[in-house]
Amino acid sequence: MEKFDLIILGSGPGGYVTAIRASQLGLKTAIIEKESLGGVCLNWGCIPTKALLKSAQVFDYIKHSEDYGITVENFDKNFDNVINRSRKVAQTMSKGVNFLMKKNKIKIFEGFGQLSLNKTITITDQNGSKNKITGEKIIIATGARSRELPFLKKDGKKIIGYREAMTLEKQPKDIVIVGSGAIGIEFAYFYNSMGTSVTIVEYMDRIVPVEDSEISKELEKSLKKKGINILTSTEVEKAEINSSNSVDVTLKTSNGEKNIMSAEIVLSAVGIKANIENIGLEDLGIKTEKDKILVDDFYMTNVKDYYAIGDVVKGQALAHVASAEGILCVEKIAGHDVNPLDYNNIPGCTYCSPEIASVGFTEKQAIENGFEVKIGKFPFSASGKAQASGKSEGFVKVIFDAKYGEWLGCHMIGEGVTDMIAEAVVGRKLETTGYEILKTVHPHPTMSEAVMEAVAAAYDEVIHL
Repeated sequence: MEKFDLIILGSGPGGYVTAIRASQLGLKTAIIEKESLGGVCLNWGCIPTKALLKSAQVFDYIKHSEDYGITVENFDKNFDNVINRSRKVAQTMSKGVNFLMKKNKIKIFEGFGQLSLNKTITITDQNGSKNKITGEKIIIATGARSRELPFLKKDGKKIIGYREAMTLEKQPKDIVIVGSGAIGIEFAYFYNSMGTSVTIVEYMDRIVPVEDSEISKELEKSLKKKGINILTSTEVEKAEINSSNSVDVTLKTSNGEKNIMSAEIVLSAVGIKANIENIGLEDLGIKTEKDKILVDDFYMTNVKDYYAIGDVVKGQALAHVASAEGILCVEKIAGHDVNPLDYNNIPGCTYCSPEIASVGFTEKQAIENGFEVKIGKFPFSASGKAQASGKSEGFVKVIFDAKYGEWLGCHMIGEGVTDMIAEAVVGRKLETTGYEILKTVHPHPTMSEAVMEAVAAAYDEVIHL
């Protein structure tokens, strides 16, 4: 039986990043993957969705080319080619991870891994053949899948999850998207841009409910302008395929009104479920709670030498969180002096158009936590770069503690803001104050200077408003 210093179960952005860092630290490392290297993120999530969204963005540009003084005649999209491009991007990235595994001398085992006693893992490949390996330390990084609700059972054809939404054989005439988190909103933007009639159904009283309420309002306004139908405070009671092969969705509003909406496709985007079944947790006595594996600040479970990271543990279910947790975990294993991850300084991004990016407290959360706040906003309509690019909707909103100047939160909506949020993350990590950001010279004309302008607005020093 082959023996390793470290075995990682799962090769998503948690698993493969951890494996590389472990190898750098001199650990003999193996990784087990049941499907494709890179996991959901590379193959079915973060990366290929961005390829779809880029196609949608290019199509939008062509549709509005007259706004830029350019005439384009006889243009259309090819839905199959858009989907194929997305798949090619995913394949390229997965091959890239394969190269990194070889470069870092990490052994890959293809198959389904099950934990068993004595730090042994049984790997069952596609043919049913079994192989056993053992490791000094084991990290569980099995990720998550699309959550299934009892009244919204997926059949993979008419009632679908994100995987099927990325590989539909033909473009649907209309689609109902249940849930308005990042996944729901990104697919809503994509299908709407392609020409599909889109309805978003959200149980809460606003879309993207984890964001600052002003961001939610601005996004709703923008999506409605694009022709997307948005139903908030609305519950899906059931979805049934009718005789004409469409799906009848029974909706119930907060005041108890019921109505039925039909669509060619229903996309369930109501969150995720951790992959913790059938991997042997029970046999080892590894504790779980509310669908998550319980771990300490450095990701060790209640059983010595077994660790867990990523979507299977508490914290935001994001690729960059899984990577950070994995690096921290393996550095701790290697004896490094590390600090626990600050989950309040994790940026979140949604890649629709306009984009959303945020970090830290919302205004409501800051006030609820007892802070006296300074709020600054700067609209992109006052930005020279935004006006020149023809993308002037949205704003930057900053929240500071009035007493000490601590940067409590930053919330953005607009073109390219997902590439701007890192300034706030770094600033907060370095415990900077509003005044320091205000006195940091930002380049002009850029979208990024809107951060400085928003801070200036918070401190009553704004120039361009």
